[in-house]
Amino acid sequence: MVNTTTKEAKIVLVDDETDILDLLEKSLNIEGFYNILRAENGLSAVNICRENRPSMIILDVMLPDIDGYEVCSQIREFSHCPILFLSSKSEDVDKILGLAVGGDDYVTKPFSPKEVVYRVKASLRREQYKHTPQHGFSIHIGELLIDTNGCRVMKNGKQIELTAREFEILQYLAENAGWVVSRERLYEIIWGEDSFGCDNTIMVHVRHLREKIEENPSAPQYIITVKGLGYKLVNPYEK
Repeated sequence: MVNTTTKEAKIVLVDDETDILDLLEKSLNIEGFYNILRAENGLSAVNICRENRPSMIILDVMLPDIDGYEVCSQIREFSHCPILFLSSKSEDVDKILGLAVGGDDYVTKPFSPKEVVYRVKASLRREQYKHTPQHGFSIHIGELLIDTNGCRVMKNGKQIELTAREFEILQYLAENAGWVVSRERLYEIIWGEDSFGCDNTIMVHVRHLREKIEENPSAPQYIITVKGLGYKLVNPYEK
């Protein structure tokens, strides 16, 4: 089990600007994160992560040797810990690329240190949950009840018949409710292989899933498409 308690979580900060590293480290220390490692270029970041196996990585995109996307790709060869990108690039295509290479979150500069800290905490909570055995655990979202132990989905008390893949997609979206999950990430998690060329596969499964859980699949209320980024599962009664 991955230990992600505040003091023991190992976080690697990667940025070539010392001021940003200092700011992030100070902000994390205020919240009790003491086990922090720093890197000022991509190659040293990869080596530090390989040797220390961190709980989480905060990674700048623009680095002096190799960019953050390449760093992320290399780290994904040996680690699946959460990676949060920091970048001055705010275009959708840059965010999509960050998620496509294996990133889990993306924050643009200038950023709020408090927001970064909260995102770190949320990522570590999700990671801890993934490694904690669940017994009879159910997720309630709107009229949906997702029974992760019995692999059943109920809506208004009636069971909805899903395929194994559809259930796995819905469960993963439910476990990350309110967060955008890229198609690439879904494919890698559910199918367990490289996501190259996965778009059509995911879109077909999501369409079938919507046909089963939505009142009107053409105007979905639960599984929302975030253009250019992916999908998120929301409670339609909390909008």
